[in-house]
Amino acid sequence: MRNFFVRRIIGIVILIVLIGTSIYIFNYLENKKKIDLLDQLEVNKIYFQSHEIIGYSVENRKIEVYTFGQGEKNLLFVGGIHGGYEWNSVLLAYKFIDYLRIHPSLVPENIKLTIIPSANPDGLYQITGREGFFKTEDVKESQTFGLGRFNANDVDLNRNFDCKWQPRSTWKSNPVSAGTSAFSEPESLAIKNYVLENNPIAVIFWHSQSNAVYASECENGILPKTLEIMNVYSKASGYKAVDSFDAYEVTGDAEGWLASINIPAITVELKTHETIEWDKNLKGVNALLDYYR
Repeated sequence: MRNFFVRRIIGIVILIVLIGTSIYIFNYLENKKKIDLLDQLEVNKIYFQSHEIIGYSVENRKIEVYTFGQGEKNLLFVGGIHGGYEWNSVLLAYKFIDYLRIHPSLVPENIKLTIIPSANPDGLYQITGREGFFKTEDVKESQTFGLGRFNANDVDLNRNFDCKWQPRSTWKSNPVSAGTSAFSEPESLAIKNYVLENNPIAVIFWHSQSNAVYASECENGILPKTLEIMNVYSKASGYKAVDSFDAYEVTGDAEGWLASINIPAITVELKTHETIEWDKNLKGVNALLDYYR
């Protein structure tokens, strides 16, 4: 009988110890969750990320902007103004978005880095059949010259901005529609509104396929800061720096309009229509971030 009571007491003690241990572990884990959540909130304050829709295309596709950081200097990158014809510029922009999600500390505290991956989603859809992110294997081969370059109104969006605008412009030796007036197209108007509301310190456009970095200008020539950032990106990336595009006359281009409102803008032309040249452009972007740090 005595042994029975001893065993009962030992059993009760063990049960109390197990219950106490369980309560301690539960409280520890709950407190750790709270601490981890607070830590994450603090991290998010530093490595802020957001996504918003800034407009819609002619065919009602989203024009999106992705933001990293909360600094006072807004550095804007734009891909795909020529849609599916330059689909690799869009793919490069999405590659940067994914990279910054994994490496948010790349963005200095004083900078807000924003990316518009596809400024011509209708043109991109003609080539990929997709809205938003796509893969290289989604790209359809086409023998139609320039397919996907224009928006759904058959307007060359990079001729629809207010810098020496005229209703007919040129692409290579071809006449192209520049719209019924400057900013007549919803895509270019969305970019205009975003720029005027957010006042970026500089804008970088990704294009293809001239294998160079170009400065921008309008009626009053090239801004000194434009030449500086052109050379910064060129030196880091290895793309040739070109002060002025003179292969043929261009009117109504986005970069020229930015120059007219005193915002430095450069055009980064990839070497081909199929490659994103990731390492070169990562070096170029890093160099700009260091420049504005």
